[in-house]
Amino acid sequence: MELQVLTKKDNPHLKRVEVTFKAIHKAEPTPTRDALRAFLARELKATKDIVVIDSQASTFGRYETHGYAKVYKSKEEALSVERKHILVRNKLIEPEVKEKAAPKPEKPTPTPRAEKAAPPKAEGPKAEAKAEAKPEAKPEAKPEKAPPKEEKKPADKKEEKKEEKKPEKKAEPKKKEAK
Repeated sequence: MELQVLTKKDNPHLKRVEVTFKAIHKAEPTPTRDALRAFLARELKATKDIVVIDSQASTFGRYETHGYAKVYKSKEEALSVERKHILVRNKLIEPEVKEKAAPKPEKPTPTPRAEKAAPPKAEGPKAEAKAEAKPEAKPEAKPEKAPPKEEKKPADKKEEKKEEKKPEKKAEPKKKEAK
């Protein structure tokens, strides 16, 4: 793999050097972030722990990777300035592991509806009569499945279409006369 530094810009306010680079990797897969950090550190005469690769992108069908990296004066400066997700990508800090929340209490199993309707309410005899009438009405309210439709032959369908078209044709001339 060959590494070319395209631009190098000194940023004294953030105590770092900003670098854009191009890595040419013929007959090799796209280099990892870790491998690119090692090559950049060797090229820029720095240690690997102060080099942070901000972005890298490979072009489809080419053996090139373009990227943007930052070389800090010290690791402490890098940790104080850089965003956490970039530091995690570059393996300068460990990712935060979220603790699992306490297990949710199990909900009691719902009772069937028939058991709920069975106990009578203290309102009076009218409420009992209604409660009893409702379960009886439900089976009656369910319609039975309609018998399957008879299959029509293609010849029958053509005849029906002709019959449908005929009344429409008769209606159209009347409209023309009215105009």
